[in-house]
Amino acid sequence: MDWGFNSSFSNQSLKVDMDPKSLAAMNAAVLPQIDSVDIGLGSMEKAIIVPNTKPRKKTMTSVYLKYFETMPDGKSRRCKFCGQSYSIATATGNLGRHLSNRHPGYDKLGDCSNSPAPQPVSVAKKPQMPTKSPAVEVDHLNWLIVKWLLVASLPTSTLAEKWLTNTFKFLNPSFEYWSVERFHTVLREVFRSMQETVRLTLEQVSSKVSITLDSWTSYQQIKYMSVSCQWIDENWSFQNVLLDVCPIPSPCGSSEIYFVLLKVLRLYNLETKILSCTLKGDMDSQKLAALCCIPCAAHTLNLIVTDGLRSTERVIMKIREFVMELNSSPEMSEDFAQFTTAYQEGNWRFPLDASARWSGNYQMLDIARKAGKSMETVVRKHEEQLGRLLLNTAEKNVVNVMHKYLEPFYKTINDLCTSKMLTVGMALFFMDHISDTILACKDSRQTPEWLKKAAEDMYAKAQYYSNQVCSAFIYMTAILDPRIKIELIPEYLNLETYMEEARNHFIRNYSTPYFSSISNSYTTQEVEDRGNASFAEEIARKKRRATINSATDELTQYLSEPPVSMPTDVLDWWKVNSSRYPRLSLMARDFLAVQSTALLPEHIFCTKGDEIDRQRSSIPQYDTQALLCVKSWMQNGIKLKHKSTEIDCERIMELQAASATESSSRRFDKKQIS
Repeated sequence: MDWGFNSSFSNQSLKVDMDPKSLAAMNAAVLPQIDSVDIGLGSMEKAIIVPNTKPRKKTMTSVYLKYFETMPDGKSRRCKFCGQSYSIATATGNLGRHLSNRHPGYDKLGDCSNSPAPQPVSVAKKPQMPTKSPAVEVDHLNWLIVKWLLVASLPTSTLAEKWLTNTFKFLNPSFEYWSVERFHTVLREVFRSMQETVRLTLEQVSSKVSITLDSWTSYQQIKYMSVSCQWIDENWSFQNVLLDVCPIPSPCGSSEIYFVLLKVLRLYNLETKILSCTLKGDMDSQKLAALCCIPCAAHTLNLIVTDGLRSTERVIMKIREFVMELNSSPEMSEDFAQFTTAYQEGNWRFPLDASARWSGNYQMLDIARKAGKSMETVVRKHEEQLGRLLLNTAEKNVVNVMHKYLEPFYKTINDLCTSKMLTVGMALFFMDHISDTILACKDSRQTPEWLKKAAEDMYAKAQYYSNQVCSAFIYMTAILDPRIKIELIPEYLNLETYMEEARNHFIRNYSTPYFSSISNSYTTQEVEDRGNASFAEEIARKKRRATINSATDELTQYLSEPPVSMPTDVLDWWKVNSSRYPRLSLMARDFLAVQSTALLPEHIFCTKGDEIDRQRSSIPQYDTQALLCVKSWMQNGIKLKHKSTEIDCERIMELQAASATESSSRRFDKKQIS
């Protein structure tokens, strides 16, 4: 007989032929002691029924069913969270696994139905795998959001966006999202905690410090000033930390700036430690002048270059529009790349720099000068769209002349932006070279009149800078750079009176501690050798002391040696030679911390400055101080801190990743069992 032909028919036959009593007796004999066990399979796979030998207990309802609703067709259930449908016969164990995997924390969200809470299911003999609690507390995820706000310089109002809240809830329904007000409060508390860390750090600084001031105007038309502090530590490492970001009250003049600055210095107890102040703009205020103010060399050079480019502004605008079209069109950029290869006009990396800063302006000239054929070919190929951007003969001539004239500026600015430590001496060296370049152009008979007029304006700004830095203080700062010394210092600064002031300052402020230590060492030796030293030895010791105190002082010895090579690391040089110049090295630690620029040159000349301006100018007043200060402190290695607790966001990320991996592994194991 073929038993596999129609099993359902055979089963039906059995049910018809056997009466209920016989069927029950057979079940009791064949399945004597089997209990119901939920092993996570489908209902048809686990439908082993225990014979009703005892009075049946009251049927219990699974706790999972309250999170599912029965569909109108009566054949399926649908998850109330995500809408996933399951057959009505699906085991409740599978429904529970769906909730655990797809909606962790579902049991904390409250009852999803209006029905009373169902009774717990009976305990199975084969227990399921225990679910471990997450390694990362839910509240920690809010700290990752705080870190995101800080890194991206985003205001706390960003978190008021409902779609953002829903996104976090979708990823983790149990996530308890802080309110915008709490985020703002926490950010202020973090600012105060980390500010105290900075204050305690500055209390340990033994040398003089210098400060730099930068300013900008926000979209709310509020003028801000950032105050940064620089010093060189005992290991000859340069340190730079942002102290504060403050709004300047109207009318934003020198008196208001000084008032705000003084408040910051008093907060950090730096009033007696300040050696100099570097800032943008004029030095007209007598109050600020008392701080040995230094004009920002990068800002001055940027003004000089802007004057030079003004005469070619119209040509540069046409080239920039062409470049922006290339950046936005893959077809045009591909054409340009092919033509530059064919004409051997260099390789150009996209997107091309179209910034209105120096880096972008010079690249506009560079493209028209070095890839002129390719540019013209692309314009003609897409004449309908780019025809207006074709350069005529006169414009090409302007590009060639200006490109050649600005090439020394390009090399100088590149060195400024890539310098590891741009000392005042090195900045004066570069600015003196720029002045010579402008003067040569201004006095040349071959210079076109339009360029000669621009050179006159540029030279006036260069001379104004030279007049501002012409002081004994700047002289001392410059000559302590071993690459500059006296030989490479600008001629207008190399005055005998400045040398005399530098010598007096050195002897007056840096000789006493050293001499006292020498005196003590000799006294000790004389006590030990009392009665043993000859009269001639005593005379020799007096001669040595007199020699050290007068003729061959350290400053004279240092300046008598030629400057070191330009690639030399200034701080490393002083670290190595501090034993040769123990007193002068103390002076160098103070004066080499004096800054030649109020901010990094690349923030003035390159596209990096555009990014910084966009960020800090768009932050509302209530978040500006905390966001910018905390971000800067984190970039300088200061740990994110809330009150007395350090917040290790990297560790939180590691724990979250490990938790996610473990959860994924558990899901995989359960699928394998199923």
